[in-house]
Amino acid sequence: MSKIIPVILVFITIPILAIAAPFEYEICNLGWQHVHHDHNEESYQKIWCKQHNGIMEYENEDFTRVDCLTPVHAVEFDFANKWHESIGQALHYGTVTGKKPMVVLILDNPKKQMVYFKRIQKISEKFNFDVEFVTNDILKLDAKGKCNNKQCKCNKK
Repeated sequence: MSKIIPVILVFITIPILAIAAPFEYEICNLGWQHVHHDHNEESYQKIWCKQHNGIMEYENEDFTRVDCLTPVHAVEFDFANKWHESIGQALHYGTVTGKKPMVVLILDNPKKQMVYFKRIQKISEKFNFDVEFVTNDILKLDAKGKCNNKQCKCNKK
């Protein structure tokens, strides 16, 4: 009986963890596991950048590229699973452009991923950069869940 209890706990715990997980994973054709996103980063970037009169993929003197350079900000876009990488990139882009660094965090699942935005928000207060988040709402998806970006992977399925 005492050996059965741990087994039962495992079978109860695994589904709960799967439901609570903030990211959905998939295996690519090379066999690597990575976080799945229905839409490309570029899809969010195009819409947001246009709304803020920005230049997409602005090339710096050091050959790095700012996702969106606005009159005020050097903006780095990233999905929530790469929240930590976005901070360093934004700070670098702000340094080389003279613009205020900014992170726009993409939340595929805002209820589960808001914790990552709050982490960046806390860090942004200390290191003086701006942060906001976008969700799939910015994409104005059609009834089939497809966005207007013809290059997006949602339109290649």
